[in-house]
Amino acid sequence: MLKAEIRKHRLKFIHPGTTSRGVLHFKDSWFILLSDTEKPDKIGVGECSIIPGLSYDDRPDFEEKLHLFASEIEKYEDFSSAQFQDFPSIRFGMETAMLDLKQKADRLLFPSDFTRGNAGIPINGLVWMGNFNEMQKQIRQKLKDGFTCIKLKIGAINFDQEIQLIRQIRKEFTEKEVMIRTDANGAFVPAEAMEKLNLLADLKVHSIEQPIKAGQLEEMSDLCKTSPIPVALDEELIRISAKEDKRSLLKMLKPQFLILKPGLLGGMASCVEWIELAKENHVDYWVTSALESNIGLNAIAQWTYTLNHKGFHGLGTGMLFENNIDSPLYISLGELKYHPGNEWNMKKIIQ
Repeated sequence: MLKAEIRKHRLKFIHPGTTSRGVLHFKDSWFILLSDTEKPDKIGVGECSIIPGLSYDDRPDFEEKLHLFASEIEKYEDFSSAQFQDFPSIRFGMETAMLDLKQKADRLLFPSDFTRGNAGIPINGLVWMGNFNEMQKQIRQKLKDGFTCIKLKIGAINFDQEIQLIRQIRKEFTEKEVMIRTDANGAFVPAEAMEKLNLLADLKVHSIEQPIKAGQLEEMSDLCKTSPIPVALDEELIRISAKEDKRSLLKMLKPQFLILKPGLLGGMASCVEWIELAKENHVDYWVTSALESNIGLNAIAQWTYTLNHKGFHGLGTGMLFENNIDSPLYISLGELKYHPGNEWNMKKIIQ
C-alpha cells in the first residue's frame, strides 16, 4: 500500500527576484514523500512548486486539494486523469515522487551520462530585473562565469536603459560569441511591441519570451508572424492541458519556440505532448525550471538530458535560494552538472 505525506518548505531568495509581476523574497514549495508500506525505508520525493500570480493552481484550496490527493494516492494509476488537470504542480510532484520511489537509488530518476558526471547541460545565465547598475553587475558576473547564453528579464526598468545594457554586451561580443535571450513576461503593450522588437533585432537578440500578456491571441498571432526576432511562448501555455487545445493553440499562433516548464505545465508527460505537437508544427523549444528547489530541478534536469535536445536550457534557478536542499547539482562554465560523489541532504524536509 502506498502512503503519501506532505511537507511544506519556504524557500528564501539569496537576492530578491524581480519580474514584471513584482518582487519575490521567498516562495513556498510542498514536498510529497511517497512510500510503500512493504518497503518503508524507501521514500520517493516530489515537489509541488507554486509561483504566486503565475501558477494555474495558485488558489485558496491548493493545500486542501494536495492533502486530499495524498490521502487517496492508492486510487491513481497515473496522474493524467481529469482530477489533476487544474493542479499541474501537484501532477508534477506526484509524477516525480512515483518515479523516485520506483528507482533503486534515491533521486536518480533517469540514469545517464549526466547523472554519471560525464556530461553537462548548457544553460542560459539568468539576469534578473533591477536598476541599471544591478543588471549591469549581473551581466558582467555571468560573462565572467563562462556563460555564452545570457537571458535578460526586461520590462521593469526604462526600456532605453535595457537596450543600453544589451548594446554594451554587443560592443564586446558578437551574436556568435554570446547569445542574448530576452523575457518580457508579458510586459509589452501590443501597440508598442513591434517598435521594441525592431530595436532588439538590431542588436541581434536571439528571441523574446512572451512579449505581451497571455490571452491576447490575435495580437500574439500577429507578432509571431511579423516579429523580426523569434517569439517564444511561455505564460501562454500555462492554462492549456488538453492535447487538442495544445494543438489548436500552436496552429493558431505559430510561434518559433515553446518554453516548457514541467512544474507549471503538469509534469514531464504533459511536456512530452507539447514536444510532439511542436515537432508536428515545426516549432522548436527549450526546457526551463520554475523556481523549484533542487528536488524539482533535479527531476527536470535529468529528464531534459534524455531529450537529447541541442541548445541552451533554463535550468539554473534552483541556485537562487539560501536554504535549498543540498544536492549533487552544480553549475560550472555555463553548464548544469551533476557530481555523483556528492550526496543529497534531505534533513530540511525529512526528519
